[in-house]
Amino acid sequence: MFIKFIQITFLFLCILQNSYAALKIDTWNTQAGGKVFFVENHDLPILDININFFAGSAQDPVGKEGLANLTRHLMSLGAAGINEEKLANQISDIGAVIKGDVDLDRAYFKLRTLSSSSQKDKALTLFKNIIHSPDFPVPVIDREKNRIIASIKQSMTQPETIANLTFMKSIYGDHPYAHDEAGSTDTLQKLNQEDLKQFYKNYYLSSEATIVIVGDLSADEARKVSESISQGLPQGNTKHNISPVTGPNYVGVKKIQHPAKQAHILMGMPALKRGEKDYFPLYVGNYILGGGGFVSRLTEEVREKKGLVYSVYSYFMPLYAEGPLEIGLQTKKEQADEALAIVNSTVKKFIDEGPSEKELMAAKQNLVGGFPLRLDSNAKIVDYLSMIAFYDLPISYIDNYIQEINKVTISQIKTAFKNKIDPNKLTTIIVGAE
Repeated sequence: MFIKFIQITFLFLCILQNSYAALKIDTWNTQAGGKVFFVENHDLPILDININFFAGSAQDPVGKEGLANLTRHLMSLGAAGINEEKLANQISDIGAVIKGDVDLDRAYFKLRTLSSSSQKDKALTLFKNIIHSPDFPVPVIDREKNRIIASIKQSMTQPETIANLTFMKSIYGDHPYAHDEAGSTDTLQKLNQEDLKQFYKNYYLSSEATIVIVGDLSADEARKVSESISQGLPQGNTKHNISPVTGPNYVGVKKIQHPAKQAHILMGMPALKRGEKDYFPLYVGNYILGGGGFVSRLTEEVREKKGLVYSVYSYFMPLYAEGPLEIGLQTKKEQADEALAIVNSTVKKFIDEGPSEKELMAAKQNLVGGFPLRLDSNAKIVDYLSMIAFYDLPISYIDNYIQEINKVTISQIKTAFKNKIDPNKLTTIIVGAE
């Protein structure tokens, strides 16, 4: 029975790996210089498009934090003279979905539509209206500012929010990654229509746009679509970037009183940029340390052996500049010091000694076996290619993923962690401390 289970599992993984190994990615640049990735797939009558801009919250001017988020949000609430209600109804009437978001590095919009000519053309027109001709109506700006401000005030009563905001501000200091994408109640109140229009003009540039198209479309049609998307965007040759993190802002242990029943603990430091050579050793190593859920060392030491938490995790968030290593857990207030001591000792031991051969082999099997599931739909392929395109990673990134995972050694993990993580300089935030 066990042998049959292994055979079925192996066959399933082979089928999934074949599905992504056959992924044919075409690339080209628009006339304005924007990068385009295209995957032709006629299995379903669906078209997915994702466009990314160098317009994340790190581009917020000092004193106007929240501008990137508000600009992206308002672009969907009235465009080309069509008010938000009519725009939403027209999108819904053709069964399309248009959505977007902002993170620290980028702003993006996604379109999913049926690929029949009539529906595709209507959906593309609405999509282009949103990214080409946002109206930024003043009454809607004022309404949404008030709504976001109310949301911020409410969230600031939650220990998770307090911990996260304090953590990022503590480890990044004056760097643009320090502030939350939503901004603050004070900075949002200062924003006006002209701010949004200027931010759109400065950062939603055709030359910096990365466009990913996946689905039921020919290559010739995809080229026409990408060009029509690019041509209506603001023009300019500015190359935006994000300043490096000059050094970790270590603040030690910061305790914040809160009536929550549990202590919420975050610890970490700036660590990893996208595309760094240490990415795969850190990625595999972190899976063993705290990224593998119930099979991770932190879970074994803090939960299984001591019963101090329900869950404990760690992850790297690679960004354009150095993104954070974050370790998080919740525990009873009276157990916070004990849990924190075990986390610190576990991290230090891992950095000093690295994983065992058994841990490394299990991590590789899980990561390699789970990778095809990240590419088992058009939507997932679009997201993955958008990351590759935006961060200018090699086009071979997907093809080489399994090889890079399997190449990782214990020595590489130890070296990478020692290069990037100082266990004595992990800023620690405890919300709900006794």
